[in-house]
Amino acid sequence: MDTRLNSAFWALRLGFGAAAFLAGLDKFFNLLVDWGQYLSPLFSRLVPISTQTTMSIVGVIEMAVGILVLSGATRLGGYVVMVWLTLIAVNLVTTGHFFDIAVRDLLLSIGAFTLARLTEVRATRA
Repeated sequence: MDTRLNSAFWALRLGFGAAAFLAGLDKFFNLLVDWGQYLSPLFSRLVPISTQTTMSIVGVIEMAVGILVLSGATRLGGYVVMVWLTLIAVNLVTTGHFFDIAVRDLLLSIGAFTLARLTEVRATRA
């Protein structure tokens, strides 16, 4: 495996794994931001639970996905992160605000796809 691809793989794996885990953890503390502001009113009407409960569930899922990526199930984790970030972008667009963050999350989704594909290449070379 080309060391340049190997270093890109590790940068993406550590970055996506840590970011997902830490963002999920912060859903319980709201130190980085009040995460509830990003929840679409459309979603809130469809799901009969409080915003904080929703954010706690989201946090658990994000921490689990972060652990998945960091623990070695990187291919699966990369694809899950890709889908998750795309769904977050859709949620953000339906708020009528945060379009810049939605675009950023779509670009991050492409990065997660790249991580999954790099993992596949590494597996075929091993």
